[in-house]
Amino acid sequence: MSARGSRQAGVDRPVQPQQHVALSVYDLPAAAHPNTLSVRRNGRLLAELGTRVLTLTTHGGDATLGGFPPGDLTVTVGVGPRVVTAVDSRLPGARELPRFAREEMPDSARGGDLMVQVCASDPQVVTLADGALRAWLQEHSAVPGWAQQGFRPPARPGPAEQRVPMRNLLGFLDGMVVPRTPAELEREVWLPGPARVRGGTVAVVRRLRLDVARFLAEDLADQERTIGRRREDGAPLSGGGPDTPMDLGAKSAQGRYLVPAMAHARRAHPNGTGSGLMLRRGYSYANGPEDRGLLFICFQRELRTFVATQQRLDDGDDLSAFATATASGTFLVLPGFSAERPLGAPLFS
Repeated sequence: MSARGSRQAGVDRPVQPQQHVALSVYDLPAAAHPNTLSVRRNGRLLAELGTRVLTLTTHGGDATLGGFPPGDLTVTVGVGPRVVTAVDSRLPGARELPRFAREEMPDSARGGDLMVQVCASDPQVVTLADGALRAWLQEHSAVPGWAQQGFRPPARPGPAEQRVPMRNLLGFLDGMVVPRTPAELEREVWLPGPARVRGGTVAVVRRLRLDVARFLAEDLADQERTIGRRREDGAPLSGGGPDTPMDLGAKSAQGRYLVPAMAHARRAHPNGTGSGLMLRRGYSYANGPEDRGLLFICFQRELRTFVATQQRLDDGDDLSAFATATASGTFLVLPGFSAERPLGAPLFS
């Protein structure tokens, strides 16, 4: 799928995310002054990277894909706060993520200067495209940080324009409350300005190791109280069907909240966090029997949307007892690009 247009693919299109992802984070070489980067050099690197992406996604004969057609391959590129700050510290994307509770990660898995998200329905295309871009970036002095491959179940039948939540390794539907309509996406996800970033968005990526075995050993009723939704269809415990808005005030005849006070769905609900909506595009991962979980990817207009949500979860959330963050970062997803309008041109010009 082409990156052409005012916005990159791999955020809200395709509407139903592809089944496979390879997400890689890199550091870029520092300039002569500590903690700064060469704006001009980064501009050239991003422009050349964009050309490489266009070749991979729009030309089925690219040799690095081994003869496989790109199909629905998307490559989404974002730059980290250090890169944005070197241009203008007032821009969206210039702010680093704070540290949160329940994090176990080396410095190499925290932050980063460049994010490359490769998605496709064919896992071989993902592997080949990710490998080709990794080799190219390393040739151009980018230093690999952390990386993670992930997967999603096949999309459930439904209208092509309908965004369907995925079922995670805990067995529950993931990402039930998201912007869905074009108006909501405009308001919650896409940056309207300044001109340098118009058409971009702010991404947060987190690798969350889940204690899957311990969670699944719980009774189903306890699992549902931890999440705040029914496992079968994702409907809120406050009643109704999957699309019924959660009623945070609903109580039983005995006066207890139907959605428990520390249920994940309650603690993360925008009405409780006072923040906007984030567009979720998560994937499950499995690095081994002791390292399985969720590659959390979300997009929003303001970093505060994620930060306020995570801080509220840190204050109390039953699901957090089963989750540990092992990698984390935030990135400004650059506006769309083409052969005539190179990747990163508005930011670095």
